[in-house]
Amino acid sequence: MALIRKYHIAIAWMIATSAMLISLVFSEWMKLPPCDLCWYQRMAMYPLVLILGVGMYRKDPLVSTYAFPFACIGLLLAVYQITIQTFPASEMKICSVGVSCTEDYLNLFGFITIPMLSFVGFLAIIILLYLRDER
Repeated sequence: MALIRKYHIAIAWMIATSAMLISLVFSEWMKLPPCDLCWYQRMAMYPLVLILGVGMYRKDPLVSTYAFPFACIGLLLAVYQITIQTFPASEMKICSVGVSCTEDYLNLFGFITIPMLSFVGFLAIIILLYLRDER
C-alpha cells in the first residue's frame, strides 16, 4: 500500500492514458462509432492525461484538486450510460441523434461493457486521487 500511496498520481495517469488509448483503438482501429455520452466521457478523461502528467512532472501537491472534477463528471456520465443500457426506457434526448447510447458494442462475460470499463477507470482514478504520500 505504501508503494501505491507513493506513486498514486503516476498510477492514475497510467489509467487515464490507457483509457485514452483504448478509446482511440475502439473508434479508429476497430471502427466502433462513439455515442454522445462516450464523447462526453472522453472529454472528461482526455484532460486527465494532461493534468495528471503535468502535475506529476511538476510535483504539484494540488494536482488531485485539479483532476477530481473531471473524474467525478466522467464517473457520473458512465453511471448514467450504464443505467440507460440496462434500462433503455430511461434514455433522455441527449442520445437521440446519431449512434444510440444504449447500443452494446462490447460485452465481455455478460456484464463488462464500454461504459462499465469507463466507470471502473474513473472510479480507480478518484480513489487514487484521495491517496496521499505519507512522507
